[in-house]
Amino acid sequence: MMHITTFFMVLATALSLYSCSADEVLPVMEKETEKEISGTVEKRYLALGDSYTIGESVSAEQRWPVQLQGKLAAGGLRLAAPEIVARTGWTTAELAQGIREANPKGPYDLVTLLIGVNNQYRGLDTAEYRRQFRQLLDQAALFAGNNYSRVLVVSIPDWGYTPFGGSRNRSEVSRAIDLFNRINYEETRKTPALYADITAISRNGIAEPQLVAPDGLHPSAEQYRRWVELLYPAAKGILTQ
Repeated sequence: MMHITTFFMVLATALSLYSCSADEVLPVMEKETEKEISGTVEKRYLALGDSYTIGESVSAEQRWPVQLQGKLAAGGLRLAAPEIVARTGWTTAELAQGIREANPKGPYDLVTLLIGVNNQYRGLDTAEYRRQFRQLLDQAALFAGNNYSRVLVVSIPDWGYTPFGGSRNRSEVSRAIDLFNRINYEETRKTPALYADITAISRNGIAEPQLVAPDGLHPSAEQYRRWVELLYPAAKGILTQ
């Protein structure tokens, strides 16, 4: 019969050996777990813009990037809450400065860019807009892993078709918006980035007052919902490529 002291020495040795064996196996188990998780990691989304992207006059959950994320998630795509770099009143130059200050860290699986209405509203130079917009488009692609095909450019809505726009010459506002949109469209078409034209939706603002927020200028949650219906196929295509 084994002496009781000897028994505990053997047991302690066995436990020690088991502990060493478990430590040796542990890294393999961790790698397997990481592999399983990697298939369900949330994709990342960066939204760049101005008041339209930050959702002036609507709640945070009614912003169109947030609505888009929700619709994509409902469609089975695991997409993290959007990281938004945008502020009411920003021009292209101010967005560029905002990006430098926010310093977002890519790569992102989807990047959206909507900018230019404040360049138009302030009467800034269109050649300057073209140059600065292209710089922002190139930067958006860098955030997307240097991949233009993961960038979705959104056209500028027409604020002329709002109660606030009634204080201005609506036809002149529309002509100016069309000019700035032609510039951002032309620059986008020089790259593999996608382009979505939501301007026509915004021009229903007079006929359909529910498309305008209570401030009489910015889009309502309903208008943003319609944008998302239009943007969804392109965004889904980008995230599943």
